[in-house]
Amino acid sequence: MLFKSGDCAVPADRHQTRVLAVSNQKGGVGKTTTAINLGTALAAIGQRCLIVDMDPQGNASTGLGVGRESRTVTIYDVVVDGRSIDDAAVKTAVPGLDIVPADADMSGVEIELSQADRRAYRLRDALRAQGEGGHTRYDYVLIDCPPSLNLLTLNAMSAADAVLVPLQCEFFALEGLTQLMKTIEMVRQSLNPALEIQGLVLTMYDRRNSLSSQVEADVRAHFGDKVYDAVIPRNVRVSEAPSFGKPALIYDLKCAGSQAYLRLARELVAREKSRRQAVAA
Repeated sequence: MLFKSGDCAVPADRHQTRVLAVSNQKGGVGKTTTAINLGTALAAIGQRCLIVDMDPQGNASTGLGVGRESRTVTIYDVVVDGRSIDDAAVKTAVPGLDIVPADADMSGVEIELSQADRRAYRLRDALRAQGEGGHTRYDYVLIDCPPSLNLLTLNAMSAADAVLVPLQCEFFALEGLTQLMKTIEMVRQSLNPALEIQGLVLTMYDRRNSLSSQVEADVRAHFGDKVYDAVIPRNVRVSEAPSFGKPALIYDLKCAGSQAYLRLARELVAREKSRRQAVAA
């Protein structure tokens, strides 16, 4: 059982930080790459950003150059032991971008919290505590989710205002998307009624491959303006960057992938500005 009676609660009004879960239950779609490089791009255009690494593999932490020896306080300590986000957040080499790292200890969270109160809300409670009093250090929090539906993913979606979905341009990605939509609806009904889909990002796009164009056409026909105009191309430099512990924008700013993530960041900020204006009206 992923849900416990008493877990369900209507979220209170959130402070000014916008929390986005970067999620797709299918692996290998560019989820962590998107979290790393979108966070870097947001910082590059003046937004204060925190990445929360919720994947036991800790790839987002590694990709931002946070070595195992530097992960003295991790997201495990936050959700299991109640440590604060401020205690766990580590500065990266990118000004304005911090990360709460993860390590293999996260693999045992589901068992350790099996009987815990508010077990699906541990991350949300920690993020709210960090922003108490209406002030926060961050404009955006990006949660890098594991590629599965488990307690870690539920914590991420319970804490999030919205879900940002990276979608690889291949046939099987569409099947995974259908399952993700069901998961989001389940979380909306059981844990977080305010959860919405912030947008879909097409990743690993290959203009030489007609399948990429077909998948793009199908997704845009079905989801309309929920699909970002910015498309992330398949790019060798983006793939190489994590092995050097750097985001692609630091590794090679001028490559096609880095420029695409900058366009995505600008588009995301513009969307969020329009959303706030609509809410205010």
